[in-house]
Amino acid sequence: MEHSDAKKIKILFLFVVVLLGFVIFLGTLFYWATIDRRLPRLDHKEVNHALRGNIISADGFKLATSQKLYKASVDTRNIDPKKFDLFVKLYSLYSGDDPKAVAATLKTNIGTTVLSYRIDSKTAKYLQELSRKLYKLGVFRSYEDPKTGVAFLHGLSVIESGEDRVYPSVDSATPILGYVKKIEHKNITKTTGVKGIERYYEDKLSAVQDSLLTGSRDISNAIILDGDSTSSRRYDGYDVHLTISLKIQKILENALDQQAKILEAKEIVVAVMNSETGEILTLASSNRFNPDLIEKKDYGALNISAVEYIYEPGSVLKPVAFALLLKANKVNPYDIVNVHGGSYKLGNKIIKDTHKADKLTAEDVIVESSNIGTAILAQKLDAVEFYQGLKDFGFSLRSGVDLPFENPGVIPAMNRFNSSIYKATVAYGYGMNATFMQILKAYSVFNNNGRISTPRLVKKIVSPAGQELFPEKAPENQVVPVSVAKRMQKILIKVVQEGTAKGTRMEGLEIGGKTGTAHIAEGGEYVRSYNGSFFGFANDKTHHYTIGVLVREAKKRHAYFAAQSAVPIFKEVVEKLVENGYLTPSSEIQVNQISNKAP
Repeated sequence: MEHSDAKKIKILFLFVVVLLGFVIFLGTLFYWATIDRRLPRLDHKEVNHALRGNIISADGFKLATSQKLYKASVDTRNIDPKKFDLFVKLYSLYSGDDPKAVAATLKTNIGTTVLSYRIDSKTAKYLQELSRKLYKLGVFRSYEDPKTGVAFLHGLSVIESGEDRVYPSVDSATPILGYVKKIEHKNITKTTGVKGIERYYEDKLSAVQDSLLTGSRDISNAIILDGDSTSSRRYDGYDVHLTISLKIQKILENALDQQAKILEAKEIVVAVMNSETGEILTLASSNRFNPDLIEKKDYGALNISAVEYIYEPGSVLKPVAFALLLKANKVNPYDIVNVHGGSYKLGNKIIKDTHKADKLTAEDVIVESSNIGTAILAQKLDAVEFYQGLKDFGFSLRSGVDLPFENPGVIPAMNRFNSSIYKATVAYGYGMNATFMQILKAYSVFNNNGRISTPRLVKKIVSPAGQELFPEKAPENQVVPVSVAKRMQKILIKVVQEGTAKGTRMEGLEIGGKTGTAHIAEGGEYVRSYNGSFFGFANDKTHHYTIGVLVREAKKRHAYFAAQSAVPIFKEVVEKLVENGYLTPSSEIQVNQISNKAP
């Protein structure tokens, strides 16, 4: 028994020894199979990263584009000490970097060292060619790793590090153009839209598909393009083509910059829209920024005031209320309205007029911008007519313009319109909030036969393959009958000819509109600060434009009145449109304009 047990122990011991040896053998094989021995690979893969699409103006200028960035790195252990200076001199010559800075970087680092992260495509191509030349010149030598005993030879490496968004027109078309932020994706820097067009069309602008190139490598790590190499196609993001012309945009931006200084205004916003199609020719602001270099002082300009800033519109809303009265057959333009000498008590509220009169025709209530006349006429509308009418004109609803973060504005609940005070105050533009874009859209009704146009900034979207996609056009609702729109058009022309907007008259063009000077409320109380605006239209024989001007908080004395601020700017805008061929004055239009004046 004892002899048998001893034999079994020996066999078990021998088995354990053999098993242990086998495990060590497998472990050794696994170690050498997985360890990074820095051996040159026969096959090589190279990813060509797709880029974000371009944003292009109506006149063909790139307002936003992307370019590739590369990083250059080298293993300092592979640089022959005898040819160190040669490497520094040649690399600096090709890259444009300071030789002293390059030398200092190499001397203070051992192993793989990044020389630059922001190399453009052109420079990267030169450096890749330099890499091949450096191998031929013997600048790089083999280095044996003391840990593994394996020798390796790594030269100058130039690979993609990401993309950079560039805005060649600097601050033009901002803030509507928007800006991007950088994100890391698979160790590559990408960009994504944060505001403006960049944000709204993110799904179209963003890169679609990277390309992959595989094949055998040469000594400088470049892929040999032969029958065995394979590649997949790269698909960049779609190009977004705007309706905005960069030329007229810059012209108007320069004009607004000057006016903002003269008027000491917080901001001036101007828009010119095709009344029939809704295409925006220009949407300019005096508050702009450089998307390439956003600083703390620019934070206030990042928001798009045209769609994000809400305010009480003031008297520019009076034509809307009057149009609703005409639509409901509640008023005749020649009705006589008692405006009580410029002061009128409605309930507990005293309403006053700037231009005092005893009686006015109903249409002259608009021409002379009478608060009293508007308040009295508004009482003829019932709650449903008034509330639904404002919604039909687009108030308290987003305009549908292709910009993000649009504020819908606020109008009182329907039951509030049962109050005579609310009817009065809303009719002359208080007690509600709207955006610049909503008012511009509403005024398109008067210049488009009663149909409302949805503003849009993008004409088309083009795929990398050249396929053109056109944004779906919103339906044009008939807000008021054609007869009402035509009548309102005549009344607004009369405002320019005889009323509060005489400063916008121009021979040979059909120009109409309405001024508005509105108090600004802060903390529930009105302060000595105002918004001045003018909304209207300018037409020649073939072009019909709806135009809006908003001057925010002008500080220059008396400049807060729309007639002293918004009206001159409106006229300058029309003059610039004429100078650049967008409008052509005609003697025929002048004759028609005079003959169409209401008696």
